[in-house]
Amino acid sequence: MKRLLLVLSIGLIHFFNVMDCPAQKNILIYTHNGEGFVHDNIATSVKALKKLGKKNGYTMTSSDDPAVFTKENIKQFDCIIFSNTNNEAFDTEAQKEVFVDYIHNGGGFVGIHSAAGSERQWPWFWAMLGGKFVRHPKLQPFTIKVVDQDHPATSFLGDKWEWEDECYYLNELNPDIHILLAADLRSVEDDKSDLYVNNAFGHYTPIAWCHTFEGGRQFYTALGHKSAYYKHPVFLKHLLGGIKWVLQEE
Repeated sequence: MKRLLLVLSIGLIHFFNVMDCPAQKNILIYTHNGEGFVHDNIATSVKALKKLGKKNGYTMTSSDDPAVFTKENIKQFDCIIFSNTNNEAFDTEAQKEVFVDYIHNGGGFVGIHSAAGSERQWPWFWAMLGGKFVRHPKLQPFTIKVVDQDHPATSFLGDKWEWEDECYYLNELNPDIHILLAADLRSVEDDKSDLYVNNAFGHYTPIAWCHTFEGGRQFYTALGHKSAYYKHPVFLKHLLGGIKWVLQEE
């Protein structure tokens, strides 16, 4: 009898532990590039994101194949990360429709660096991501103003962040974006700055933000050009904070 009670007790403890344990989040790391420039940081970024996922209890799947975008397959993911995608991210209109439905059903989206250069002919995608890539000056150190010091992707940075990267210029900015980081253009050396005319933010231009769009949550950072950055603890903390915000864990 005592043995039976012990077995039942252990079973109940296991049952309630399972009940209390939140469901593991599933994340797709998507890296497809259409015809054009392809970053050499993709493999390193995928490795880093999978390592972050493992540390934080996420199931991470990576793919560069647009065929993953089927209605049945994509609904398993809580978040899709476009890690350095560029140019055409999809092969067919049906794949685009699956992605739109995913966002409308509350799916999360994270865009890293050249994700803003994806689907350059698709206005809905620009609005969802929050903006569209225009150009960048040469890779260099520059000063970043931390606009929101309370967001999980930026709360550890202080008022300013000195960083080396490609300073992305973006247009078609969605007015709903909540700006997290802005590059101080006075610290950027660019002899072709006249090709980027945007006085909406004075001496600054947005380079990271979050917002909600048509049912889903989105986070985008323009940072992340070099492979080495995906081993940098501060940059990885920036990415993880954005992912957690999208997953509503922060």
